[in-house]
Amino acid sequence: MAHQYSKILTNGLWHNNQALVALLGLCPLLAVSNTVTNSLGLGIATTITLVLSNGFIAASRHAILPAIRLPLFVLIIAGIVTGIELIMHAWFYQLYQSLGLFIPLIVTNCAIIGRAEVFASKNPILPSLLDGFAMGLGFSIALVLLGACREILSEGTLFAQSELLFGAIATHWKITLMPADAGVLLAALPAGAFITLGLLIALKNALELKKAVRHQSRNSQMHSSR
Repeated sequence: MAHQYSKILTNGLWHNNQALVALLGLCPLLAVSNTVTNSLGLGIATTITLVLSNGFIAASRHAILPAIRLPLFVLIIAGIVTGIELIMHAWFYQLYQSLGLFIPLIVTNCAIIGRAEVFASKNPILPSLLDGFAMGLGFSIALVLLGACREILSEGTLFAQSELLFGAIATHWKITLMPADAGVLLAALPAGAFITLGLLIALKNALELKKAVRHQSRNSQMHSSR
């Protein structure tokens, strides 16, 4: 059982990362990842949606008729996203305004519907909850890394406007790494988001290749020693 849970976590965080491997949810990933705060806000909302939708669908999987499963999945996800949107509108209004349309668009995120169809509808509640958490966390990490790179390159800052998410306690969390006029405008534009994401994917693939070469070399040494 522990091995199964470990495999689910590793799959969501690395081997099947929805942003860097499956390349799902790219619209919000590229649109709002201009700062760490926006990225983290959307990442948390997406993770909560994944966890709750996976849990609900896994709990009711035996009662869902195959003919209506996809419309029902969308209905469940839409209800959860609506609740998250209302909470953000009430308590995180400025962040809600900053993220704009991309909060309700979580409903159409293929990563969420995909996990509901591929995993939650076929597995018990606990593994489904863990799968939703792992997939959401992997997506959030990719989103925050992309947001950090773009914010540093375009604005020369890190954690700007953190108070939108964490409140007054985060007013002074902003870190200035270089003058604003030294920033690269391209990083703030959609083209910069595509380029930065491509570099992150290339870095992940390079690490995977290096690991595979090391593993192959180790196996070759073991066979030769025999």
